Amino acid sequence: MLSSFDLAMASALLLINGVISLALGLQVHRTLVIAAARMVVQLLLVGLVLRWILALQSPPATVLVILIMIGAAAREVAARPARKLRGYQGYAISGAVVSAASLLTVALALTTAIRPHPWHDPRYAIPLMGIVLGSVLNSASISLDAFLSRIQSAANVIEARLALGARRQEALKPYLVSAIRSGMLPVINQMSAAGIITLPGIMTGQVLAGMDALEAAKYQILLMFILAGASGLAAFGCVILSAYSVTDERHRLRMDRLAPQKQG
Repeated sequence: MLSSFDLAMASALLLINGVISLALGLQVHRTLVIAAARMVVQLLLVGLVLRWILALQSPPATVLVILIMIGAAAREVAARPARKLRGYQGYAISGAVVSAASLLTVALALTTAIRPHPWHDPRYAIPLMGIVLGSVLNSASISLDAFLSRIQSAANVIEARLALGARRQEALKPYLVSAIRSGMLPVINQMSAAGIITLPGIMTGQVLAGMDALEAAKYQILLMFILAGASGLAAFGCVILSAYSVTDERHRLRMDRLAPQKQG
């Protein structure tokens, strides 16, 4: 079990970074301290909440925590793109996509491969949902940002194709494909590097906890498959729904449905 002294010793590494920042004039020491303090407070609060939830073993409490996590992730997906959909449309899309992709893949893992008893055991459901949501958030936000930014820069080209008789699926296809690809690249890179360049956190934690290394590798493979599936669903869902949002039933490009871009 880690002691406060152990954590204090590890924090000395941050002090070294702070000294380097001051010596070289990097101007990141203040940001580093704030980020570290925020991280410590957030993780300790999460640890206290999870300790209570795990001891409670209440399905409604577990569902409530998961819904809060999904809501926070959906908000981040809608807020991150440089160009956003007007009104609450972006939040509706991100909420639908994030909840569908994460709940589907986590429920599949819990009821088939992992099979805890009960299957909704918060010791498994909440950490697994947190890992999946991190990957879903990245893929969805990257793909959404790429799609909305690219159709803005190529609006004249898209409108010309539509005027020549192309349907919206045809006119938007290059930008759909490019955006989904962008959203999938992080998890593809993560899978490519796993085992050779990096040892993923879950596998490392299980080995440190005493699990057989081969069994830990199998669980990590399972997790990577889940993350890839959830990321692909999130990227695809965000881009497709956004494509329908910026066009209408008459196959016209509706740039007026994008919120004005903030200056600076």
